[in-house]
Amino acid sequence: MKLAEALTARADLQRRIEQLRARIVANARYQEGEEPAEDAAALIVEVDAALTQLRDLIRRINATNARLHLGADGTMTDALASRDVLRLRHSVLTDAAAAASGANDQFLRQMRSELRQVSALPVSQLRSRADAVAQELRELDNRIQQANWSNDLEEESGSR
Repeated sequence: MKLAEALTARADLQRRIEQLRARIVANARYQEGEEPAEDAAALIVEVDAALTQLRDLIRRINATNARLHLGADGTMTDALASRDVLRLRHSVLTDAAAAASGANDQFLRQMRSELRQVSALPVSQLRSRADAVAQELRELDNRIQQANWSNDLEEESGSR
């Protein structure tokens, strides 16, 4: 199984667990004299099995990420950390540029006597930096995706 397939399987398992949680909660209580739509105890058994599968899959994904080298980006774990930081950096820069440009201002000055707002930050420089970070993020994400589809998932280890 390729790493990308394992990531898809992980997402599917997480969705399944959330669906089971909702069904358990919906059937945890029922009106006296009625029957619940589903057996909540059986759903608990089902979610336990899904959680065990998820744990094992996450272990294998993490082991793969730790051993997988992406050249200058370091290990996959390093690349994922860099991607998270780049996303946050891009968000901070775009929010700062929007705030400095007044893009979020709901009220404009109606009269000359009202106080005028001025930018404390260089908007064009912030936007340029945000664009550069976005480009770097796209390139890194492409390298991560390429590695996900070209590398196999670690086999299950004997330790639990």
